Amino acid sequence: MNAPDPKDLPPRDLVEPPSKSERKRAAHAAQDLGEALIGLRQAELDALGLPEALLEAVREARRIRSRAAAARQRQYIGKLMREIDPEPLRRALAARRECDARETQRFQRAEAWRRRLLEEGESAFDELCSLKPDLDRPHWQRLVSAARRATPAGAATQGPAGRELFRALRALLG
Repeated sequence: MNAPDPKDLPPRDLVEPPSKSERKRAAHAAQDLGEALIGLRQAELDALGLPEALLEAVREARRIRSRAAAARQRQYIGKLMREIDPEPLRRALAARRECDARETQRFQRAEAWRRRLLEEGESAFDELCSLKPDLDRPHWQRLVSAARRATPAGAATQGPAGRELFRALRALLG
């Protein structure tokens, strides 16, 4: 007996439905994305243009203090997340993380320069002046001197003068 001609067979979907494991992974990914939404500030959340039911579920999740109830609410948010396209949300959250990372780098760079100016003194100040030739030297020398006088050697905290120097460095290096 000959095998039937493939053209004579009824058409089959070439794409198989997702396996149970794939569906579970997708559900967990949606729930994780929903948990990230819970951590956003309200203004950031409003800017995403989420459906009202999802927005309300996220607001409710923020109010819940019971651990078990919070877990159920996160699962509910995950269920609601499966009904929308997650890609715009992923992109928005990635952009937010990128912005946060840049801000952290700015903070660390300003803090490193503050520390160097206080510890290394004139050599660090000359290097900063060579990096920023339009720097108002007398003004910056006063800032550094005031911060050095107000911050004892080895102190873990900085006084108002040290904070003022830090803010000036953040604005300069921004």
